[in-house]
Amino acid sequence: MTAPIRVATADDWAQIWPFFQSTVAAGGTYAYPDDLTSAEAAALWLETPPGITIVYDDGVVLGSAKMGPNRPARGSHIGTASFMVAPEARGRGVGRALAEWMIDWHRREGYRGIQFNAVVETNTHALQLWRDLGFRSVGVVPGAFRSATHGYVGLHVMFLDLTEAGDPAEGDHGGG
Repeated sequence: MTAPIRVATADDWAQIWPFFQSTVAAGGTYAYPDDLTSAEAAALWLETPPGITIVYDDGVVLGSAKMGPNRPARGSHIGTASFMVAPEARGRGVGRALAEWMIDWHRREGYRGIQFNAVVETNTHALQLWRDLGFRSVGVVPGAFRSATHGYVGLHVMFLDLTEAGDPAEGDHGGG
């Protein structure tokens, strides 16, 4: 069965905002300001072309991801993405489904790789998911994130090479 993933619309923001707000407030994964208004957060999350924002909509929006070029111009051949899943949907495969869709989208759009600039080292579930999907850590910036519960922790820079042949999940791409 295909995951219920579709391109987000502005009307979806009312369902994304509560889990966006709670994720940022938890202080463990994103460096967004705690005092963002809903409108400010929507402007950050709802991508415009060449980027795209998607939702996992199973009758209710359970997760969202945004993706597009990591950098403009001479860096636009490498993509990036960000993900948020509603607390009640965590551990149910929503993040993995969004991630697989995101990788396929980057391939279809002709990107040569996907770079995550800041995966918090204490976010072990995300690190494991990215490694399972073929990403490797190309470095850790020590103390670059101030976690609400762990203090200063490192940020992994992770990369998936989309020019490699075969399914990246099948090979041993290291990580860490």
